[in-house]
Amino acid sequence: MPRFRIPTTMGVLALCLFFVLPRAFAVQTQPSSGASGQSQQVSQAQPLQQSAQDVKAYTLPPPLYEKAMKYSRAQYILYFAGFAWGVIVLLVILVWRLAPKYRDWAEHATRVRFFQAVIFAPLLLLTAAVLSLPVDIYGHWLSRDYRISVQSWGSWAGDWAKGQILSFILGIILVWILYAIIRHSPRRWWFYFWLAALPILFFAIFLSPVVIDPLFNKFEPLQNTDPQLVTALEQVVHRAGMNIPPDRMFLMKASEKTSAVDAYVTGMGASKRVVVWDTTIQKMTLPETMYVFGHEMGHYVLGHVYKGLVFGALLAFVLLYIGFRGALWTLSRCSSRWGIRSTDDWASLPVLLLWIVILGFLISPASNTFSRYVEHQADQYGLEVTHGLFPDSKQVAAHSFQILGEENLADPDPNPFIKVWLFSHPSLAERVNFALTYDPWSEGKQPEFVKNR
Repeated sequence: MPRFRIPTTMGVLALCLFFVLPRAFAVQTQPSSGASGQSQQVSQAQPLQQSAQDVKAYTLPPPLYEKAMKYSRAQYILYFAGFAWGVIVLLVILVWRLAPKYRDWAEHATRVRFFQAVIFAPLLLLTAAVLSLPVDIYGHWLSRDYRISVQSWGSWAGDWAKGQILSFILGIILVWILYAIIRHSPRRWWFYFWLAALPILFFAIFLSPVVIDPLFNKFEPLQNTDPQLVTALEQVVHRAGMNIPPDRMFLMKASEKTSAVDAYVTGMGASKRVVVWDTTIQKMTLPETMYVFGHEMGHYVLGHVYKGLVFGALLAFVLLYIGFRGALWTLSRCSSRWGIRSTDDWASLPVLLLWIVILGFLISPASNTFSRYVEHQADQYGLEVTHGLFPDSKQVAAHSFQILGEENLADPDPNPFIKVWLFSHPSLAERVNFALTYDPWSEGKQPEFVKNR
């Protein structure tokens, strides 16, 4: 399934503030209430039942194929249009001199720099968010039109409002730190801010599953909702020789807001956990759910959270340096026209964001290539860790991908450019083919990650 985010201005502003926070660990906003009782029935009714029809390749029946193609094309157009719209929004803020106006309000209200940030940052972020609403609204309308989302407009608006409040809080802190550093070191601020942002990023990722995610999603310990499933998943954990206690396994009640299926790993250290959506449990057999869990456990075991943080930090280093040089160049030519006094002026923030937004868009192929690499590793780990736990584990994995594609309307035939630029996962066709052909055991070879015991 192609996973990518529509880069609306609020999205890219948050991206800039968090400095390429990996998507796998970002706030999920598609969740909710439940099928815990139904999921338990699935586990009981299908102890180790497998799908009757074998999967030979990722294919869709004609009506669903056409629907998936239309939905995918609309998503691609929205992605690039959303980026263009985000750039336009920042240019509008600059040309209309909105940032200098907000700066003046803040400076007239108080001489204390922190309280100036408390006034300036939310005003700028709210302006960008409101100007970006057409793209956000269309994105939700599109997902509702194709029945990927079943979230009501009222619920969506509530999530949007909560997202803005979070962005205000984080924006105030980061903008205040950024301009304090710029005033202290006008030539090396990009490096010092990068250093200061790293612990904030780690702390945000640590808190996300226990503080931020529950604001949008409903979670329950999987042990409470489906103890039989937990028993089955513990077989996968035991097969890996790992220790993932049941209190690190959670059910996310996604069914009130989406019909899609998914699972993910989130958090770090004491907050790290594996989360399975209730829609996944409803629509997949027990072996298929075990494979999905094995995939997510691969992220857990192979250290993809920490690798993603390191990769994101390196990208942020590059983005900040080039953004620093680009902002200096832009301000030397346009600062008087836009009412910006200097680099350490609050009103210079949209210039820096504009550069980082554009650069972030241009490095999307690099960040998505890294993401596809770790997702492929997780696919392989899932195959290895579930091998021998039930008959024909390759077919089980292939069928789980087939269900993923059908439920999420994954593009059955993406062109190479789209895959390189937008896909954070291998295409469904590639994932199904790998599941059906990966078989070191028949050749007498040891698997790469989960050694035979």
